[in-house]
Amino acid sequence: MSRRLAIASSLLAALLTILALAPAGALAQRADTTPKTTLYEIESQVMCVTCRTSLAVAGGPQAERQRELIRGMIAAGMTTDEIKSALVDEYGKAVLALPEEDGFNVAVYVVPVAVVAVALALAAIFLPRWRRRARAFAGAEPTALGPELSDEDARRLDEDLKRYD
Repeated sequence: MSRRLAIASSLLAALLTILALAPAGALAQRADTTPKTTLYEIESQVMCVTCRTSLAVAGGPQAERQRELIRGMIAAGMTTDEIKSALVDEYGKAVLALPEEDGFNVAVYVVPVAVVAVALALAAIFLPRWRRRARAFAGAEPTALGPELSDEDARRLDEDLKRYD
């Protein structure tokens, strides 16, 4: 009887092991069949070629044609980079929401940083000078803005101003 019990317990252990590993295998198989690229992921990275807005917000007929093309590419198992490359081949570089990071396109990323850096440097140089100048003027005596009026000019100015009272 103990031999039968040993065989039964071995079979039961093997069956439980198979059942325990079955969901992991099914999940692994399912993960391989699901597309790794989503339409939403691509839509946010490309533009509608007609209205020049992100494909994620575009609603025209051309945008729908582009979405259908992308859905077909996703169903064919293409990756994000392959889909973007195919769209560039089809519509040109204007279809990309962000320019490629090579050649002249690097200016898109470098120029704003350079402008901010120059503005900060100028502020660091000129703000202390402006503050020193403002302090110097704050303690100074007011100066005349021009030569004093002669008596005749002062009288004439008073007469002219009386006409407007």
